[in-house]
Amino acid sequence: MRMKKTAVAMLLAGGQGSRVGVLTKKVAKPALPFGGKYRIIDFPLSNCVNSGIDTVGVLTQYMPLDLNAYVGNGQPWDLDRNDGGVSVLPPYVRGKDGEWYKGTANAIYQNIQYIERYDPEYVVVLSGDHVYKMDYSKMIDFHKEKGASCTIAVLNVTLEEASRFGIMNTDDDNRIYEFEEKPAHPKSTKASMGVYVFSWKKLRQYLIEDEADPNSQNDFGKNIIPRMLEDKEPLYAYEFNGYWKDVGTLPSLWETNMELLGEDSPIKLGDPSWKIYSRNPNEPPHYTAPDAVITNSMITEGAVIEGAVENSVIFYGVHIGKGAVVKNSVIMPDTHIEDGAVVEYSIIGQDATIGERAKVGMSREDAIKSVHPGKLTGYLAVIGDDVVIGKDQVVQAGEMLGENRI
Repeated sequence: MRMKKTAVAMLLAGGQGSRVGVLTKKVAKPALPFGGKYRIIDFPLSNCVNSGIDTVGVLTQYMPLDLNAYVGNGQPWDLDRNDGGVSVLPPYVRGKDGEWYKGTANAIYQNIQYIERYDPEYVVVLSGDHVYKMDYSKMIDFHKEKGASCTIAVLNVTLEEASRFGIMNTDDDNRIYEFEEKPAHPKSTKASMGVYVFSWKKLRQYLIEDEADPNSQNDFGKNIIPRMLEDKEPLYAYEFNGYWKDVGTLPSLWETNMELLGEDSPIKLGDPSWKIYSRNPNEPPHYTAPDAVITNSMITEGAVIEGAVENSVIFYGVHIGKGAVVKNSVIMPDTHIEDGAVVEYSIIGQDATIGERAKVGMSREDAIKSVHPGKLTGYLAVIGDDVVIGKDQVVQAGEMLGENRI
C-alpha cells in the first residue's frame, strides 16, 4: 500500500571512516560519539524532524550493530511512527543474490522499493557524518521554485579550500552548468555539502540507467550528477550560510568538538528553537570533587571529575582521577583517566583506561618542535576504544594506538 509523502530522506550511514583510524575500528563513523552527549548521526536525524520530514531511511553497511541499536525505533527523534518514521536499511539478499552497497547511488538504487512505498514527490539524500543545523524544507521550497530535477546544497569556502571539495560552477540564477571534483584551479567557491534534493521520478530514472552501466562507479558525485548535467537537466545550487563541518578526519573531529566550547561557539547545542535530539544513556548528574578545577569545558552527566580539566569535551561516564590533568582533549564515554595521569591534545576512545601517572600527548608547542615515528596528524595523540595505557606509560604526540600499552 502506498502512502503519499511530500519528501522522504535517505541517510547514507554505511561508511567505514578510515580517516579517523582506530576510532571506527568497531563502529561506523555516523555512530561516533560527539559533543559529550550525542552521536554524529543525531544531527541529520534531528534536521529531518525539525524540517518536517518524518520518513527517513538510514542506509547502513560497515559495522552496523552499534548504529542499528542506537537508531532503534527512532523514538528519541520522534520518528517512531506507523506512517513513515525511521527504517534501518542494510544491504539484503534478493532471491539468490545479494550484494554490498557499491556506491552512494547504488545504495539508493537498492532501496527503490522502500522509497516507492511512500510515493514521494522529492527525495532528500543526506550524509551521516556531517555536523550542522539545516532546514531542509527551505531547500525543498527552493527546488520547487526553480523547477529543478536536482538541487545541491553548497557552502561558500575560500579559494584556497575549494580544491578540497566538489565545486559547483553556476550562472547568475544559481543554475549549475559544471561540476568539478577537487579542481586544481577552481572557478568557483561553491562547495558541495553532500546534501541533495531530487525530484523522485527523475532520480529513479537515472538510478536505473546508472545501474545498467557496467562502467559506472555508482556514485552521485562521479556518475549521477555529471550524467544529469550532460543531459541538460535543470540542476541548481542552494546556498547555505550556517555552520557545517565534515567530521571525517581526526583533526576535523577534534576541532569540531573544540568549537562547541565558549560563549562564541558557532553551533549552539542547547538552542530550543532547533533541538538536537539524542538517545543519551540514563546517567546520573556529573560529579565535581572539591579539589577539581574545570575551565572552559563541556562535562556530561555521569562524569566524575577529581582532577583538572581545561578546554576539553568530556563524555558521559568518564572518570578523571585525583591529580590527573586533561587539556585540549576529547574524552569519549566510560573512559577512566587514573590518578596523576596527564592527557593533552588527544582523542581518547570509549572504555579506554589511562593508567596512573601515564602521559598521553603533549602541548601543541612541544609537539610541533618534535618529530615522532608513526606521526599521524601532527600533534594529536589518539587512543582507540577499550585500549589500556598502563601505569607510567608514555604516548607521544602524533601516535595512534589501537592496542594496549602496558
